[in-house]
Amino acid sequence: MSDILKVGERAPEFKLPADDGKQVALVDFRGKNVVLFFFPKALTPG
Repeated sequence: MSDILKVGERAPEFKLPADDGKQVALVDFRGKNVVLFFFPKALTPG
């Protein structure tokens, strides 16, 4: 199974914690353009 999406494929549903600690789900932004930026937590390898 490949975890890499192809152009035009939908992202899988997921939830992540926001800066304020609340959960944010991808479905909360349905119908809107979304840009995700992932970065390592401070003082961790990666």
